[in-house]
Amino acid sequence: MSTTETPASGVGPVEGAPVHSVDNPAPLIEAPRKRTKKSPKSTRGNFELAAWLFMRLSGVVLVVLVIGHLLIQLVLDGGVSKIGFAFVAGRWASPWWQVWDLLMLWLAMLHGANGLRTVINDYAERPASRMWLKALLYTATVWTILLGTLVIFTFDPNIR
Repeated sequence: MSTTETPASGVGPVEGAPVHSVDNPAPLIEAPRKRTKKSPKSTRGNFELAAWLFMRLSGVVLVVLVIGHLLIQLVLDGGVSKIGFAFVAGRWASPWWQVWDLLMLWLAMLHGANGLRTVINDYAERPASRMWLKALLYTATVWTILLGTLVIFTFDPNIR
């Protein structure tokens, strides 16, 4: 092995050890640059941190909402055979169930859109592709949230 190749173990140099020695043939890895007063502040970093936190928190809340929904709707209320128009009309007559379903809709859509936004950022190679895919994602997300919210709050059980 030459002095410029990394060792098979993949272990980097030990601090204080010579850069290229017989004992340690790994190249020196420089420390990351330190932020100075002249370094531009990144607003994207704050957004990504908020998005990361949102994914964790919304995921926990969604697990509670979805499991609660399944237990109450399917186990305690008699199962799938009872679900129909009248069942939904009865549930959405209560503001409690409207808010429950609305929160589930909003969190699920925003959680999923944020995850897909991350996938698009990671895998769309061209900036134009990335822009169009995210525009389509945001449009579909907003459209679904608006329509779902409209349905939940304007649902009329007396349709004939």
